[in-house]
Amino acid sequence: MNNTILSKAKRVKIAVTDIDGVWTDSCIYYSSQGEEMKKFSVYDGMGVEILRNHNIETAIITSENSAIVSRRAEKLKIKDVILGSKNKINDLEQILKLKKIDLDEVAYIGDDVNDISVLERVGFSVLASNSPIRDSFQADYITGRCGGQGAFREMADIIIQAKK
Repeated sequence: MNNTILSKAKRVKIAVTDIDGVWTDSCIYYSSQGEEMKKFSVYDGMGVEILRNHNIETAIITSENSAIVSRRAEKLKIKDVILGSKNKINDLEQILKLKKIDLDEVAYIGDDVNDISVLERVGFSVLASNSPIRDSFQADYITGRCGGQGAFREMADIIIQAKK
């Protein structure tokens, strides 16, 4: 791990994440009754717990307005959850204002064009390895793991490693 990445990760006070394409494989599954389903990795859930144990909060900002995401966040006791976001950077700034955290103290992991406004402004920008924008946006770090396979957990591990 290079020192620039570790230096950026060391300043992180909150880890903010998109969901589809980061916590999921970016696919939407439907049951025969038309019920929407998403697959989540338990590795990412453990990443939230690991961060919490080191006094680092997690927040979710997603453009999807999904009860599935709401339930997952509730199970993981993530308090700051914005569903149906139309302007992710504005929503993030509102969270940070309440918490008195600066943008350079934020890690954000995303995967697509609707994440760029946030990725460009935070202290530690991360893309899931299967991101369609990985060739057009220069993130601080690109995970080795794909979305839905522990990409958030990988970011969490880097943050904890940097703080040691």
